[in-house]
Amino acid sequence: MNLTSQRILIIGGGFSGMAAAIELRKQGAQVDLVEIDPGWRSYGAGISLGGATLRAFRRLGILDTFLQQGHASDGVHLHMPHGPRVATLPTPRIAGDDVPGGGAIMRPVLARILAEATRAAGVNVRLGCTFTIIQQDADGVEVDLTDGTSQRYDLVIGADGLYSKVRQTVFPHAPKPQYSGQAVWRAVLPRPAEIETITMWMGPQVKPGVNPVSKTEMYLFVTEPRPVNDHVDPATFAERLRGLLDGFADPVLKGIREQIDAHSQIVFRPLEGLLMPRPWSCGRVVLIGDTVHATTPHLASGACIGIEDALVLADELAGAGDMAQALATFEARRWERCRMVVENSARLGEIEISGGDKEEHSRIMRESLMALAQPI
Repeated sequence: MNLTSQRILIIGGGFSGMAAAIELRKQGAQVDLVEIDPGWRSYGAGISLGGATLRAFRRLGILDTFLQQGHASDGVHLHMPHGPRVATLPTPRIAGDDVPGGGAIMRPVLARILAEATRAAGVNVRLGCTFTIIQQDADGVEVDLTDGTSQRYDLVIGADGLYSKVRQTVFPHAPKPQYSGQAVWRAVLPRPAEIETITMWMGPQVKPGVNPVSKTEMYLFVTEPRPVNDHVDPATFAERLRGLLDGFADPVLKGIREQIDAHSQIVFRPLEGLLMPRPWSCGRVVLIGDTVHATTPHLASGACIGIEDALVLADELAGAGDMAQALATFEARRWERCRMVVENSARLGEIEISGGDKEEHSRIMRESLMALAQPI
């Protein structure tokens, strides 16, 4: 399909929406991106990224910028609560022999890198704007926007996240996000010299870890079981986070604990997931990213599979004979990989909550990382 004659609307300016905009502009499509937040902000602390994500960054053209502004390293160090290292999980260099197998970056920094690439690609970005009505026929989609304008598009891509208004509008009977019984804490801290790559401590139920995000900073992440998704007062964040690390005797982790205070940019998030059954498209509206497959962070692959959606969708739109064929092939290529990430991540969380079989946990981690290393 010749995309130079196609006009495409992307609803949602998160990672997957921006990646889709960049790739579709490379194929010559006319792309509008609407984002409801007038500041186009991205909240959060750090984000861990595997080799598959770095491979996607290379395709998007942002890998060098990521390497300059984030941090890349090889391997995942696993430690006992009192300190000894028990294993190092390999992270294959699937983005290239010259690129480490994983990394991390501050989430707002990655959002800024992608936003700059989106504008540089020639995407028409409209902030503080979303849709009110989507109506389609066999040849196109009429969209009324909140700025009072109405436009006709050849394709609409819903990339507006876990609580997607597009999904609710086009698929009113789709499942809703489900709370997992687990929450994650994140904080930004100075990076000790001994933290060179992602490092985790294997507590019975509470699982802390750190990952460098730059030459001088790292982010701390701690998962904890929370049977009830109740409110946590932000004024208590630092005290609660320090308390979760009380049972860990490793001197390195104790030193990290002492650095946590009200200035540590602490973020608390209950973990939710969603896997929408197929189909992921209806006529000329297709959903990507967290809108259809939101995952918990246990495989560090939520952003990855959303960005991969964008790359595959652009490929299929450019290579197919018509829109219906492109969307069907896109979905067929993406379903199993995304299902694997969502369901395996959820199972890892269940094992952690229950203090379950560590061998099963290790096997799922190993098999999932091997699958993610495969071509998309």
